[in-house]
Amino acid sequence: MTELLALKVMNSPIGKIAIGTTDKGVAELQILVGTISRVEFSSSAKAHKFALDAADQLSEYFAGSNKSFRVPLDIQGTQFQQHVWDQISKLKFGEQKTYADIASAIDNPKAVRAVGGAVGANPVPLLIGCHRVLGSQRKITGYSGGEGIATKRWLLNFEQIDYKE
Repeated sequence: MTELLALKVMNSPIGKIAIGTTDKGVAELQILVGTISRVEFSSSAKAHKFALDAADQLSEYFAGSNKSFRVPLDIQGTQFQQHVWDQISKLKFGEQKTYADIASAIDNPKAVRAVGGAVGANPVPLLIGCHRVLGSQRKITGYSGGEGIATKRWLLNFEQIDYKE
């Protein structure tokens, strides 16, 4: 596991968000649930700047003035997960794909369930917009961030992405 060198907590319309960074970029992003909290810290000026930049870009996203993120990432995952996350990161604000679409895009069309697992393991939701990935027929099948499906529903509505319950 990557050692975080800075942590910034910010408020958002979907709850508090904790942004953990290293000297290479954002390593984790958590949408905190209920009374769960994290303590801010910084032991590196470079990591602290990445955390502040990510918080600024997220604030702009929620204000409707930022449709893409430019902060560097320092995320860890298997090669398969990295391929899935790379495909998801290509989705722009307001776009959606299904798990099957992502599986086909990584040349593994039978890996739909494995894609679902990789989507759920995304260490930086929002920055890699896993909320934009839906089940077949554009159905919401789950979301591991924040309050789960309620959070995903809010994000889809915010980006005006059509979906089915």
